[in-house]
Amino acid sequence: MAANRQGEKKWTDAQIAQQYEVSTRTIERLRERYVLEGLDVALNGKPRLNLHKKIFDGEVEANLIALRCSEPELGRSDWTLRLLADKMVELNYVESISHETVRQILKKTKLSLGE
Repeated sequence: MAANRQGEKKWTDAQIAQQYEVSTRTIERLRERYVLEGLDVALNGKPRLNLHKKIFDGEVEANLIALRCSEPELGRSDWTLRLLADKMVELNYVESISHETVRQILKKTKLSLGE
């Protein structure tokens, strides 16, 4: 290995960075990650949180769409995102849901409230 001080090459960080066309700081961070977290994490990175994991299944989406297409509550002329979110919880379709998630689902299904 080029970075091994007891190895054959004994390259500096600057030489390694130039050879692999990265910054010296990248080499420093990689070495630090190797020392603190091991070879596997240094080479492959930490396991990522699955932030884009689908939280709501098709049944929840279908319930939301049906609710959106229904008549709004008495005294309302139309649904708002917050009303839809509250109604989804009230009807026990979900434990909780934000108005932003409602917006994203409706946008995906082309049933946004802006149309």
